[in-house]
Amino acid sequence: MTQSKAIQEPHIFQISRLFSNLRGDLTGGLTAAVVALPLALAFAVASGVEPKAGVYTAIVAGIIAAIFGGSPVQITGPTGAMAVILVGIVAKYGIEKVWIAGVMAGVIQVALGVAKLGQLVKFIPYPVTAGFTNGIAVIIFCGQLNNFFGLKLPRSDHFLPGIWQTVSHIEAVNWAAVGLVVVAIAGNVLWPKINNTIPGSLVGLVLATGIASYFHLDVPKIGAIPQSLPMLQTIPHWNDFSLIRELINPALALAALGSIESLLSAVVADGMTVSEKHNSDRELIGQGLANIIVPFFGGIPATGAIARTAVNVRSGGKTRLSGVIHGVALAIIILTLAPLASQIPLAALAGILMVVSLRMIEWEAISLLFRATYSDFAVMILTWLVTILFDLVLAVEIGLIAAGALFIKRMSDLSLAKIPETEVFPPGIPLELGKEIAVYRVDGPVFFGAAERFVTFLREQPEVKYLILRLRFVPNMDTTGLVALEDIYQDLKRHNCRLILTGLQPQVQQLLQRSGLLAKIGLSNCFETTTDAICSLSPEVNNNTEIEIQEYV
Repeated sequence: MTQSKAIQEPHIFQISRLFSNLRGDLTGGLTAAVVALPLALAFAVASGVEPKAGVYTAIVAGIIAAIFGGSPVQITGPTGAMAVILVGIVAKYGIEKVWIAGVMAGVIQVALGVAKLGQLVKFIPYPVTAGFTNGIAVIIFCGQLNNFFGLKLPRSDHFLPGIWQTVSHIEAVNWAAVGLVVVAIAGNVLWPKINNTIPGSLVGLVLATGIASYFHLDVPKIGAIPQSLPMLQTIPHWNDFSLIRELINPALALAALGSIESLLSAVVADGMTVSEKHNSDRELIGQGLANIIVPFFGGIPATGAIARTAVNVRSGGKTRLSGVIHGVALAIIILTLAPLASQIPLAALAGILMVVSLRMIEWEAISLLFRATYSDFAVMILTWLVTILFDLVLAVEIGLIAAGALFIKRMSDLSLAKIPETEVFPPGIPLELGKEIAVYRVDGPVFFGAAERFVTFLREQPEVKYLILRLRFVPNMDTTGLVALEDIYQDLKRHNCRLILTGLQPQVQQLLQRSGLLAKIGLSNCFETTTDAICSLSPEVNNNTEIEIQEYV
């Protein structure tokens, strides 16, 4: 009885389980925190908000999502994908409205989890996820060109104007900033070849900051970061319903992206660990609660972070405690090292984000889709371009529409063929009767995408007295396919041709019965096999004779 109760009890209340991997969780959480610090600062800057908002988000959202989420090893915080959407929302609405949109997005995520819709992410086609991931990578990389060249330009809320703005001011390039970017990138890329314990992003950040401070380089810096923990605050106008209506579209975008990225990250984490697998619905609830609460502490919407989650798992994290430790460690770092963090050059963060963006590009996916099918490759390219030129939510919508249209096209390739008389007619069939029978094999589902071809093909065949449709390999049929079959029946009836069906599958037979079409065709015209149907048409054939007929797959 005790064991059964323990199994049913939520894991966050199982104290013994929570501390079952204390050493590994401590190492994983601390390592994830060290990796998260520069990324939290960088993604906050990339989102158009103050750097402290990124750290506060990583602390508060990281702890809440770790406790209430559906993945035992997920690390939550600011991410590049969320930054791509946030930068436009911040530029258009301002940070206070971003907080309101974040709360609304969290409520939507909780509702999706309660409604048990977490599994829907599995139905997003691979070319679509690869397309918007690669698009996000390009936007993050190009969005850092301003800081790369050390230009103090106003932030653009769109990709192309931002690129043009940077290019048009290229003569004002700050070469000191470019040098710091090179240092940050070199430290990020080369350090892991020397030591894997300390993250390369942190090494690059420290090197670039040290050089800028030692030589007193005139480069833009992130500015002062409060040496304090995130404090509870009020959100102005959060109960203004007209404002809520105004922000519904940004909230839906944040909720959609936050849900997709978090669940994809949890799936990746499942593949890296043999411990408890994630619960999609609970993960949405945990992420939603984090996004509801974090705005009241000055943070921005967060998602599960694939890179930080991977670091946590590889460093030994196995339970929710690792995520909590990650948040607590970040809080301690802010309390002790905030004055030093204020000296970080924006160029150093730009170098880190550029490396992150290049690593985000799914080179293997591009190669795989190119080698596999050009149509899937085209869906990925379309999603990629729409992400870059317009916005991420529209890219996902168009990608899903394109993938759906491609699916319909593939399913519409219904296999219809007339079977030669020599392959289906039993011995002893009179020659005259054989000329009056036509047998057609139908392979694949008969649904709206294939219905027109189904009707057209059969209407173009020579007129006979008996038309046999072998439907053994038709697993299902929709209403459009049903109407098409009835049109065929009525058309044949006008031409005094008898329609015979063989090999009806259960779903198709039930549909024909419910619609009444089976009664019109008549049970006497439905047979288990094509052989039985042909034999029933000729009294001269002995139905007890063993007849071997080639079956088609």
